[in-house]
Amino acid sequence: MRILVVGGAGYIGSHMTKMLLEAGHRVVVMDNLSTGFREAVVPGGEFVETDLADRARLEALFRAQRFDGVLHFASFIQVGESMTQPAKYYRNNVVHTVNLLDAMVQHGVTRFIFSSSAAIFGEPQYVPVDEEHPKLPTNPYGRSKWMVEQVLADYERAYGLRHSCLRYFNAAGADPDAALGERHEPETHLIPLVLQAASGRRPAITVFGTDYDTPDGTCVRDYVHVTDLCQAHLLALERLARGAESRAYNLGNGSGFSVKQVIDAAGEVTGSRVAVVKAPRRAGDPARLVADSTRARKELGWRPRHAELETIIRHAWAWEIKTATRFARAAAL
Repeated sequence: MRILVVGGAGYIGSHMTKMLLEAGHRVVVMDNLSTGFREAVVPGGEFVETDLADRARLEALFRAQRFDGVLHFASFIQVGESMTQPAKYYRNNVVHTVNLLDAMVQHGVTRFIFSSSAAIFGEPQYVPVDEEHPKLPTNPYGRSKWMVEQVLADYERAYGLRHSCLRYFNAAGADPDAALGERHEPETHLIPLVLQAASGRRPAITVFGTDYDTPDGTCVRDYVHVTDLCQAHLLALERLARGAESRAYNLGNGSGFSVKQVIDAAGEVTGSRVAVVKAPRRAGDPARLVADSTRARKELGWRPRHAELETIIRHAWAWEIKTATRFARAAAL
């Protein structure tokens, strides 16, 4: 198939592009490079630098090429920033996504894979969280994702646009070959922050809250390897290509790991002591957030291959060593 990967210069989008190319698909990567990186665009596909806000260039792209499906990874993702700059999140994550959907409808592209989020659920009312859990997002980021899911339901009813919404819990890890990895500026995710502390790129890791109702007092989260996430996207795309109905899937390991467990595992993998600074709880952090991925396993045949925390950290550590070396060389020049 010929696939358009929107946001293919970012963390998950670049890994997805690599997997699609390895599976024999033809890939066009579209990215405005506002948060992605040109060097993360995997060789072998076509790269188009443009923005979803530019409806004219979007129209030209769809007019020039016939796509069999679109995968969308171009959302802004920082919860804290969404609280202080909600307009930025609603404009990019909702309005610009509608621009993309309109171009698809106009040119008869009927398969869409959407990168959604566990943030649509808000404070969990029960754990593990399944797809039927109430949707009560507590921040503009989560609300923007839930809005798009509702838009997609309306577009299917009106225009026949079939879709899969893949709700991530905590994406983590890196390409097992260390060719790609997680790179955000600023970085806000726990595992890369811990590994930056282990490599010496930051002095310590801050732990927000040690008095939660969990076995060791720190928050518990469900970490899923980035290549396992991408495998779920590929399976969902293939399912739509077979004519299946639209569906939403929660993606996680189904096993939670605490902040302390992550730090301890990082110390074991890296052989380095990770300095810890304790801080008060952050508002809105639930004690436990773990996915029930039964539907994805049953309907997609999805089986995470890198479910062990140590494997996730080991792959991320190989990428961090590569990144830290690059920074050290640059600093020495």
